[in-house]
Amino acid sequence: MDSDLGLLNVIDVEATCWDGEPPQGSVSEIIEIGLTVVDLAAGERVARHRVLVRPARSAVSPFCSQLTGLTQAEVDSGLDFADACKLLAVEHRAATRPWASWGDYDRHQFNRQCRAIDTTYPFGSRHTNVKTLFTQAHRLTKRPGMAEALRLVGLPLEGRHHRGEDDAWNVAALVVDLSQRGAWPATPAF
Repeated sequence: MDSDLGLLNVIDVEATCWDGEPPQGSVSEIIEIGLTVVDLAAGERVARHRVLVRPARSAVSPFCSQLTGLTQAEVDSGLDFADACKLLAVEHRAATRPWASWGDYDRHQFNRQCRAIDTTYPFGSRHTNVKTLFTQAHRLTKRPGMAEALRLVGLPLEGRHHRGEDDAWNVAALVVDLSQRGAWPATPAF
């Protein structure tokens, strides 16, 4: 039996950002990848990981540091993006394990950045947009933010919002909640 059966990677990324337009020549790049492994059969979060990523074409702005708590010095100690993608593929079975994120931003950011530096996209095609699923499962007319979704189902916001590791942990709590309600799909889809 495959030891990955029933496991799901929940991903949340933080990227360089600015209060307004980016400086000339800068682009938004992933600086932190939060990853929480959910055992869907057991209905629990079983592992939590953080990967710092060193930006190559931008710098962490004061606005970004205030929002995420991440500093340039901290992300300078991270992996380059291509190595971070390899780590996801090898250590976290990203290409074969289904994965989920709150919205499509994380998936699109990985696609953009992989294309920009011509590196292999680390994930497979079994992705679930938790925000869309949550909105449908709760019959909401507007898609809530993650913090609002936690509040709606009576779960605490754990850690720091806009920190990849903590946000992945919190989104994973929403995944577990959806699964326990019978609202998690048997086959995740793009």
